[in-house]
Amino acid sequence: MMELKNSRVLVFGAGKSGIGAAGLLLRASAAKVILYDGNEQLDGDALAAKVVQMASPEAASHLRVLLGELPSEVIGGLDLVVLSPGVPTDLPLVNAMRESGQRIWGEVELAWECGKGDVLAVTGTNGKTTTTSLLGEIMENYVKRLQGQAGEQGKKDKVYVVGNIGNPYTDVADQTTEATITVAEISSFQLETIEGFAPRVSAILNITPDHLNRHHTMEEYIRVKELITENQGEADTCVLNYEDELLRVFGKTLKTNVIFFSSLHKLDKGLYLDENRICYCDGEKENCICTTEELNILGRHNHENVMAAAGMAIAYGVPIEVIRDTVCAFQAVEHRIEYVTEKKGVVYYNDSKGTNPDAAIKGIQAMNRPTLLIGGGYDKNSSYEEWIQAFDGKVKYLVLIGQTREKIAEAAKNCGFEACVLKDSLEEAVAFCAEHAHSGDAVLLSPACASWGMFPNYEERGRQFKELVNRLDG
Repeated sequence: MMELKNSRVLVFGAGKSGIGAAGLLLRASAAKVILYDGNEQLDGDALAAKVVQMASPEAASHLRVLLGELPSEVIGGLDLVVLSPGVPTDLPLVNAMRESGQRIWGEVELAWECGKGDVLAVTGTNGKTTTTSLLGEIMENYVKRLQGQAGEQGKKDKVYVVGNIGNPYTDVADQTTEATITVAEISSFQLETIEGFAPRVSAILNITPDHLNRHHTMEEYIRVKELITENQGEADTCVLNYEDELLRVFGKTLKTNVIFFSSLHKLDKGLYLDENRICYCDGEKENCICTTEELNILGRHNHENVMAAAGMAIAYGVPIEVIRDTVCAFQAVEHRIEYVTEKKGVVYYNDSKGTNPDAAIKGIQAMNRPTLLIGGGYDKNSSYEEWIQAFDGKVKYLVLIGQTREKIAEAAKNCGFEACVLKDSLEEAVAFCAEHAHSGDAVLLSPACASWGMFPNYEERGRQFKELVNRLDG
């Protein structure tokens, strides 16, 4: 473990994660911090004020903000560089730091070093937010149960749900204790820069093509996802999707305990979907956790998310009855096949979190009525043919917006689907759908693309969609 006290640290990237990392360093280690961003148009004083607000007024003397070009002499005087997730690890400047011998962490590694207690970490291409949210609720109910048991020794007292879900791990790491449980959603961008990060229970939900503009090859993307198990030991557990062939093979290579879950096969040991029952078998006894009819979330992919969260909780020792009660009460995560409203007999769903083709496939598969589908956005070098082929006769119109609209329309034409409509904005897309949908139809925002270029993030895209829908007549 690195000694952070009084160290000289450069935090690279002045977004939410960078500000959180700088604040943690000032609070927890009295480090001398440089918050750096290549965008010289940012307001340095405002950034400094945000960091100091997260630390203390006295911390201002330990903080410096640099914008634009980074002076070369700064690099040589550092003990550590902390990269924000949005900063590519192969930038020339980052390569220069690495070649000069600089130690480079990401925000997750920093939070891990400053934190305590048990960590349960979820990664995967799709389903991370739903699984993390559900697991967080299971663990919170488990902690409440422990607190209600008189004389319970070594019981846990608090659960933090953090990470890529929108609450930076660095915001709470120094508040954790040996009695806390941290449930973390971890992206591939965050896994690139781990060093000692070792969750007690991890999960890889699935691995399908995504972020290839960042990782460049599928092989590298797979390698980075699998890093979540890198530092786990024999007493730890990794939960894996049996239906992902990559993960099925990967599980055989691990020294950790492995729990598989499957939506298509009844396993001798693990979690599985048996017709409409979600079950767990420990190798001898089968327990029914719930039926799919008891769930408030739609689609096979969500059944997999339930199994993943349940598997992680079981690995931690949570009783089946706590898991059952929680999963049956759980509501859909915002922006993930989220019911918005019904207008004139047309049901509207917000799946703005469908930011890649595989996620969007799950969105359309969850629809059980004729659907007008809104897609398109920022190009992550994805291909869209498999998404188009998954329409399965459900899609009446594919309404496209954003940078990828022509690319997707061409892919649709190549697949024999020609009911594409190109619009200049989300507002125009919603208006077209409202005009052309009939009672009994659905309108689904499931873009298969990132939001960047038109929106700052998928959350804002989803919020605007819901606002537009709720303003419609009827």
